[in-house]
Amino acid sequence: MSDSSGGPSAHADDDEEVVLVARGIATAVAPEDGITDAQIGLLGSVTAALTGIDVDYAGLEPIGPDELARALAARPDAYRHRIVHHMVLGELVLRPLPTAVSFRVAQYAEALGVRDDFVRVARRFAQGAYGLAWMDLQRNGFADHVRGAVDPSALDTGRSTPHVAPDPFEAHVDPEVADRWHGFEELDEATLGRRVWEMYDARGFEMPGTPGGAPAYLAQHDFVHVLADYGTNLPGELEVFALIARADPDPKGFAWLATLFGLFETGFIADTGFFVRDHDGGRHADAPGMGARIADAIRRGKSVCESNQRDLFEVDFYRVAPLPVSEVREMLGIPPKGDRALCAGSPGTFDLDGMSAHQREVVAQRRGGHG
Repeated sequence: MSDSSGGPSAHADDDEEVVLVARGIATAVAPEDGITDAQIGLLGSVTAALTGIDVDYAGLEPIGPDELARALAARPDAYRHRIVHHMVLGELVLRPLPTAVSFRVAQYAEALGVRDDFVRVARRFAQGAYGLAWMDLQRNGFADHVRGAVDPSALDTGRSTPHVAPDPFEAHVDPEVADRWHGFEELDEATLGRRVWEMYDARGFEMPGTPGGAPAYLAQHDFVHVLADYGTNLPGELEVFALIARADPDPKGFAWLATLFGLFETGFIADTGFFVRDHDGGRHADAPGMGARIADAIRRGKSVCESNQRDLFEVDFYRVAPLPVSEVREMLGIPPKGDRALCAGSPGTFDLDGMSAHQREVVAQRRGGHG
């Protein structure tokens, strides 16, 4: 059930192992009163999206960490690592997160031979040490992963050594970057750059390089919004970062999804410095259809990983901005949305349902009140 990228991938006789892994995940993440509906929906959707096998996570026979580890001993490290990440994802939908669950997941990770900083992050959440959890994410997820991040505005300048951004999450006023983004307006309508410009312009977003604009590094994910056809409201952000996280061949890419859950789903993290929490007490992962949408994004990210073995934040989107969206999708190996996500109502980038209330208001104003 493994493949070169690690993680579940179903074949004809994999049903037994898929259920075995599901039993391990369910046993690890279930609170004292039993696994929750939110966990059942999300984890079941992830399993179905990645393996093609439907598993009902309710009522699965428990399996201990040592027994699971023995059964998976021959599997590669990357495969077992992704399983632990699914356990952490199953933890992060709990609010509050019981310390017993975080301790149990740590036991499973240890038995599987996986040393992963996100297991500790979840434990911090369970202990209520949210500041320490964010520090751990900074030190062991984002900071390590993006340290030395290439400045995307300097990727195609012909330098022998790409320019390294001093702080990839800090916005800077940069006329050259601003000119690049404003220049996308002049591209043909079907191109990636023009569609990203339209996404910004319709919603009233400030362009990178201008006052109030996003950092050029973080703005890389906006190209993925268009390529993957995801909205820009909170559910859409969860989808796009689920895809980005799984597309990254480095397991530390999981930091994107873990942090987005901490920000928008659980409210554990108050402010990352580049996204500000917009958590109003509502739940997104257990909203109708969201489990299927997040799972499908993970499936699509896995396909991208298999095609590219490259962090999407390191793609030179400026170079491919003049190309048609369809061509860049094919180049990066981004598959279409799956039927389950579409049936669950995953809106596209330019659908009103994929926008926040404020974004819809801006669109309506720019359409003269006819949005």
